[in-house]
Amino acid sequence: MNIYNTLTHKIEKFVPNEPGKVSMYTCGPTVYHYAHIGNLRSYIMEDVLEKYLRYDGYDVKRVMNITDVGHLTSDGDTGDDKMLKGAKREHKTVMEIAKFYTDAFFEDCKKLNIKRPDVVEPATGCISDFIKVISALMDKGYAYEAGGNIYFDTSKLKEYYVFHNFNEEDLEVGVREGVEEDTNKRNKADFVLWFTKSKFDDQELKWDSPWGVGYPGWHIECSCISMKHLGERLDIHCGGIDNAFPHHTNEIAQSEAYLGHKWCNYWFHILHLNTNSGKMSKSKGEFLTVSLLESKGYDPLVYRFFCLQSHYRKSLVFTYENLDNAKTAYNKLTARIAQLMADKKPDEVVELEDFEKFKGSFKAALDDDINTSNAITVLYDVLKADTNNETKLALIEDFDKVLSLGLIEAAKKLSADGEEDIPEEVKVLVEERKAARKAKDFAKADELRDKIGELGYIVEETRQGTKIKKK
Repeated sequence: MNIYNTLTHKIEKFVPNEPGKVSMYTCGPTVYHYAHIGNLRSYIMEDVLEKYLRYDGYDVKRVMNITDVGHLTSDGDTGDDKMLKGAKREHKTVMEIAKFYTDAFFEDCKKLNIKRPDVVEPATGCISDFIKVISALMDKGYAYEAGGNIYFDTSKLKEYYVFHNFNEEDLEVGVREGVEEDTNKRNKADFVLWFTKSKFDDQELKWDSPWGVGYPGWHIECSCISMKHLGERLDIHCGGIDNAFPHHTNEIAQSEAYLGHKWCNYWFHILHLNTNSGKMSKSKGEFLTVSLLESKGYDPLVYRFFCLQSHYRKSLVFTYENLDNAKTAYNKLTARIAQLMADKKPDEVVELEDFEKFKGSFKAALDDDINTSNAITVLYDVLKADTNNETKLALIEDFDKVLSLGLIEAAKKLSADGEEDIPEEVKVLVEERKAARKAKDFAKADELRDKIGELGYIVEETRQGTKIKKK
């Protein structure tokens, strides 16, 4: 498998630290509000990556954090804690907010067929780990105390801006216009490892530390949670492109200063989901959630299909027109699969040569930097292929271990719904007509077709077989 490594700006052959095993870390949500569908695009593509690694034979351990403390409204270490902001908005405690929106996040993931990571760790469960690493960074001279807070000293690094050639719109600057500058910092790029009560007196969640009562900064949590569950050497770190700077940049800085060696080999970043007005966010425009899409009549798996039709390293533009196109394509796809099921002969067996040929094409698409668009093209090639229906259905089921579009399930439901709509009397006449046509008694077949018509149904012969529909 070859994947694009944001750290080197190249497509590289994937070679894990330990043969056959993959340690994978994905930045989880800050659970102060519902995830919007732009956030969820990242989780869908990370899910495909994980499932493909498993499909390809790797033993994968995937860890995700839940940010329930420490993520500020500004990534420049100024402003309110996002969790505190959510608690004030809804007149609840921070932990009530965290519980509600964590559950809501995983409910959305379930609807989108996103597998729950092997380990899900909330930041509030690792305070002792944060204190241990921050203490070591201070002992090594990489951190300092100022104004009651502990900062990481970026001037001590040979290189800080490791993801240096992103477009400016993709790099959310650490200190934004209109945000008060933190005068405690020695250097503009320094970032907070631990806040104390000297800065946030209204912070609900606080813990004792060697530097006073306070709480951790956002960046330290991912480093510590990853090292706690995956060890000192990480294979793949995933996240949205907006996390590359400063969040992932700061993770690398503090992790490698603490460890004394390279921490993560591959960085997998997913580009933004945009609307016509620009990058999707919670603060502007219609707040697009999975629940909102459902309320408008869209199956969440249609949105997953929409995402998979594009490459993860391309910005994707969301409009309802584009989603409608995906819905139409998804419905046609599942209808074709339902027809395969209906037309499959009882004595068909999988043609192994055809199966392996198409599976090879599918793997080649995903080996090429997780090209889901080309993988879906292979799926359509299977439908058009000159092979039996049993082979086609086996391939579709196999591919869906990675794509997770629920294709077989949707097709079965479609078949079941259709059968329930057609009266038994009509079904009997259709079977009699099939027998008459097989016996070349076309006069009787025409007579039976007219009877079916009198009952309000049309019978059609297609290349896929006999179809029945209401007039």
